Amino acid sequence: MATPSIAEHLNWHVKQRLHRRLARRVLDTPPIPRSDDGVILFSMIGSAVLLPYLVTVKSLRQQLGRGRAVILDDGTLTADDRAVLAHHLNDPTILHIDDVDTGPCPRGGTWERLLTILDLRADSYVIQADSDTVTLGDLHEVRAAIDAGRDFTLRGEAGAELRSVADMACDAADIDPRSPALHVQDAAEAAIGSVALPGHGSLRYVRGCAGFAGFAPGGHGRALAEALSLAMDAAIGRDSWSRWGSEQVTSNFVVANGHDPLLLPYDRYWNFWNAALFGRARFPGDPAFVHFIGTYRFHGDAYLAATRGAIDRLG
Repeated sequence: MATPSIAEHLNWHVKQRLHRRLARRVLDTPPIPRSDDGVILFSMIGSAVLLPYLVTVKSLRQQLGRGRAVILDDGTLTADDRAVLAHHLNDPTILHIDDVDTGPCPRGGTWERLLTILDLRADSYVIQADSDTVTLGDLHEVRAAIDAGRDFTLRGEAGAELRSVADMACDAADIDPRSPALHVQDAAEAAIGSVALPGHGSLRYVRGCAGFAGFAPGGHGRALAEALSLAMDAAIGRDSWSRWGSEQVTSNFVVANGHDPLLLPYDRYWNFWNAALFGRARFPGDPAFVHFIGTYRFHGDAYLAATRGAIDRLG
């Protein structure tokens, strides 16, 4: 990948400031409805992403028509932030990252987020949404998954499919998962077919995206995530497994081994990789949900346009 030029770097920061200014308009929109319907809209946030998060959760709640907000504070939310959240989200439950026991799993890298989700799903359907996502249209596939008790995930790429870990082991036969050159996700996926998880039969995996995922009530709790984490400590080494990205691997694994998991159709739920492909503020097809990947978030005007449109629909 080419190194960004100074002009591109400055352009990114200019658009980031423009987005913050635009996102402030969400403070003029009505609070989300009070709800206790068994669905939790969950995010880990901090003070820096308060406004984008409000766009995320409000647009999600509007198009889904269900759910109450639960937040994991990354330790930076201020008293003023909490007052804003209380007003706009009808006094959401706010948990603190320091109170999350990660047990044998790594600390940091959003592990606290995943483990909290797996605790909350004991009696609720939990939807995890990153604060860099925007809902653009009706989410009928997600409502159907909730009604059917199915886990779901955003695909990491258009061709992502459920695979048996046995098949993955064959593909990775010539790869050393302990190679320091491998990204943690590549290392884990190379090792996953050979790890032993006592008590579990045929296992599956999907290269999904933890930026938007659903966890049905009564599904796998912490035990499966902890078992995978311990196995990866042995397979690729604790230092390697503790890198950013191991939580996403585990989220993918938990969803893939849930009840009849749904991989959201990529033509309606997708990751935004490069606005330059699509021109100014335009999206191919008719997406319902977009995850604006950090590296490309401010390429073109797509994130600005999506945010503006979402706030306009909120009223």
